Amino acid sequence: MSQPELARLNDERLVIHKLVRRDLLADFAEDVRRGLSSQPKHLFAKYLYDELGSQLFEAICLLPEYYLTRAENEILLRHAAEIVGSIETPNTLIEMGSGSASKTRLVIETLLSDRSELLFIPVDISASALERSSRVLLQSYPRLRIEAYAAEYFEALAELAKQQRGRTLALFLGSNVSNFEPEEARAFLRAMRNVLKVGDALLLGADLRKEKSILEAAYNDSLGVTAAFSRNLLVRINRALDADFDLPAFRHHAIYNEIASRIEIHLESLRAQTVVIRKLELEVRLVAGELIHTENSYKYDLEGIAKLASETGFVRARAWLDERKRFSSNLLLAVD
Repeated sequence: MSQPELARLNDERLVIHKLVRRDLLADFAEDVRRGLSSQPKHLFAKYLYDELGSQLFEAICLLPEYYLTRAENEILLRHAAEIVGSIETPNTLIEMGSGSASKTRLVIETLLSDRSELLFIPVDISASALERSSRVLLQSYPRLRIEAYAAEYFEALAELAKQQRGRTLALFLGSNVSNFEPEEARAFLRAMRNVLKVGDALLLGADLRKEKSILEAAYNDSLGVTAAFSRNLLVRINRALDADFDLPAFRHHAIYNEIASRIEIHLESLRAQTVVIRKLELEVRLVAGELIHTENSYKYDLEGIAKLASETGFVRARAWLDERKRFSSNLLLAVD
């Protein structure tokens, strides 16, 4: 059962709501037990993003092979005014999975160019990341107020759905929707629609289908940063659950499944081995070549995004692409 904790951090323009769930370490332990006892084995992608994992992902976004961040930045740099101008005078900006909020600045600056103040509602699992990014934004924008939520997506959306706001633009950037399974993506967008009123809008970033070689290179960078990001999940299990995963005994393995239109990411055991997870009193036996699934990243076409919108209470009003047509920013309007 969620118990909101409110933190006012010596700045009347900043409030952070901490939606405290049951013991997060216990959740992590149970998910690891269930995933590594399954056949085939799997781990949940949300656990990739501890503090080090988040820093590694920020580094991934700078890699030459990882075109997604540059493509989305290009769209926002070129079209932020069109995007904001597509809905009637929004005075509230919501961002799901805000992280460092670096790309969000382009939208914030555009919104503040013709209004006296703006309420920004970032949502992220990490309260410390929210505080850091919020303080930087407040220093940059004196007319900005921030009411942040440290929570998982669905917890935050349930709280936000109870509140009344003015005209709202919501952001879900970086192709984060790609990490949902199809039914999860629909559930997320329906929950997002429950937060928004008719006439509000969601800007949805989505990576597009393209050549297999380009997609696989984006998730198998030559410097090995993505591999370190994947293996950091094993580091987290070692640290939190007193396990003895031997990192060099696992290889990052990412391939594009053209039929399912998704990148599939695994950790591959390079030899037969037994891993002991002491706090779970669990032994995990792996054969050489056995895969532990960690993440999928679905790739869309514009027709698929429009269909997803229509199934979840939205209509896709516009789509903007980068110059090389690799990435899309889609304006979904909330409708009856």
